[in-house]
Amino acid sequence: MAVGPGTLPEFFPVAGVQLGVASAGIKDPQTNDVVVLALAEGSRVAGLFTRNQFCAAPVHVARDHLSRQAPRYLLINTGNANAGTGAQGMADAHACCDALAAAAGVSSRAVLPFSTGVIGEPLPVSKIVAAIPRALADLSPSNWAKAAAGIMTTDTRPKGASRQVTLGGTTVTISGISKGAGMIRPNMATMLGFIATDACIQPELLQMLATELGDRSFNRITVDSDTSTNDACMLVATGACGGPEITLASTELPQLRAALLEVYLELAHAIVRDGEGATKFVTIEVSHARSQQEALDVAYTVAHSPLVKTALFASDPNWGRILAAVGRAGVANLDVDALEIWLGDVCLVRDGGRAADYSEERGQAVMDQEEITIHIDLQRGEVFERVWTCDFSHDYVTINAEYRS
Repeated sequence: MAVGPGTLPEFFPVAGVQLGVASAGIKDPQTNDVVVLALAEGSRVAGLFTRNQFCAAPVHVARDHLSRQAPRYLLINTGNANAGTGAQGMADAHACCDALAAAAGVSSRAVLPFSTGVIGEPLPVSKIVAAIPRALADLSPSNWAKAAAGIMTTDTRPKGASRQVTLGGTTVTISGISKGAGMIRPNMATMLGFIATDACIQPELLQMLATELGDRSFNRITVDSDTSTNDACMLVATGACGGPEITLASTELPQLRAALLEVYLELAHAIVRDGEGATKFVTIEVSHARSQQEALDVAYTVAHSPLVKTALFASDPNWGRILAAVGRAGVANLDVDALEIWLGDVCLVRDGGRAADYSEERGQAVMDQEEITIHIDLQRGEVFERVWTCDFSHDYVTINAEYRS
């Protein structure tokens, strides 16, 4: 169950990036669960990682390797998170990097590992090591769709986005994939996201873009308010398009930033649309707040309310649940008589209570839609923020109750 068609785009190959996929049989011998991204020499990589204090072993290793050497390979496995695994987990993450490095003829520090799946189980290193040669043999610049499927866990469909833009007469390509359906409130980026461009981007600017774009996309989504131990989102710039280096002073930067943001948003929205058991895609907007934090506090309180989310699943215009969530969001000295709450184009709350022109029929018409916008106008400042979420269905409980079965 998911919202929208969910078809993958036509992926434009990114010069300097090859992808290979193989099955290690970590959970299912019929499923591809190991993905390798090979990056051309000279590629630059920036990343964001989970802020969960129990971050997984591959997060520790990837963060360390990224700080020491330019990456040449990204190694991803699904089916096992290698989180909550102590010293053995660290050794296992390093062993996987060592195996890929030996097979590819690079330093172990040139490999960044990423894992996703069940927490607390030992990583099946021998299975992953055995699959690495098959993934390397499969390397191709055209394997974006295969890789999108290869990083799935409880996802019901692969997620990807691709764009081309002309910058100063040079065609620049951006392609990306993401995965995630549950344990989603990233607090940095997404469950796993990999975006690559063949533009040449100055290193400090690349990290600035990774942070800014992550904050505007993946850091504005939530399925269930849980931050994973394994979240990571990487932005790769190979520089292979042949154009000049993009810096903060480049006239091409605004156009490149806009194209990158389109890819980031498409990948982030795809996660919400495929939220575990999701039947609705919900945009929550907060306007006229005094600060960004105030706007986000209100938006996330509504987005995380089980009562709001179950009403959305039932298509029940129970607007009192939204009102109650706004009231407990911790906004100091909130003037409840001044604010307005809208469901689509229907005003629910005005002048401290139900809007005079509201009717159950009009509210129901909006709630019956698959894509819904809830807008809260606080009428107290100039700040606007937007987050995206989904509903809670019976299937969400079933999927997570049976996750290890």
